Amino acid sequence: MHSHVRDWLPRSPWATWQTRLLFLSALFICLLIGSNEVFAHAVTAGDKGYIQEISGVNLLPFMYLGAKHMMTGYDHILFLFGVIFFLYRIQHIGIYVSLFALGHSTTMILGVYFNAGINSYLIDAIIGLSVVYKALDNLGAFQRWLGFQANTKVATLVFGLFHGFGLATKIIEYEISPDGLVPNLLAFNLGVEIGQLLALTVILIGMSYWRRTPSFGRNAYTANVAMMSAGFILVGMQLTGYFVS
Repeated sequence: MHSHVRDWLPRSPWATWQTRLLFLSALFICLLIGSNEVFAHAVTAGDKGYIQEISGVNLLPFMYLGAKHMMTGYDHILFLFGVIFFLYRIQHIGIYVSLFALGHSTTMILGVYFNAGINSYLIDAIIGLSVVYKALDNLGAFQRWLGFQANTKVATLVFGLFHGFGLATKIIEYEISPDGLVPNLLAFNLGVEIGQLLALTVILIGMSYWRRTPSFGRNAYTANVAMMSAGFILVGMQLTGYFVS
């Protein structure tokens, strides 16, 4: 269904200015991830205060919060970027994105309803690992190292479940009122899906233009290495936060 970067492994990754620009862009993203505000990746004080003050069914505010969290959730967007990197047909993209949505919707709703959040540092570290996994998968590393290819659909669903627990953990931080909980959760989830579609649209537009240029074949390897590096940085930062908090 999709190729791997190893099919286009560049002879000299630093041979073109596009590759250097891509690397610098990835470095900028990594530095952004390392900032204090992004490191927290938590509920903003304004959003939390507003949600704590309201009760009952408030569909639009929760839809907005869901869309906002997904659009600003760099870890979710990085994983989606890796998932669709080598998917060219809309039906294939739809299958993988639907599996991811099914996974994170299930654990998000059940996690909040049963108040089953996971330590935010640990779950974000796992989400970072999902980014690393997808980059390695795109690089064909598992076939070379282990001699087999894991089922990519199952992996997308499983990591979707972990991403959902991450969403649930963030929602629990809102300390929302139990009055109207289920409708508000469904509205939040709808907002997440809207945000995911918006982010996916931007990614697909950018990818469609990039794939038409010769630089895609030359820089695909570097892009996935950069994504893997960002994932490792996420894991390291979250584990550091867990042990020092």
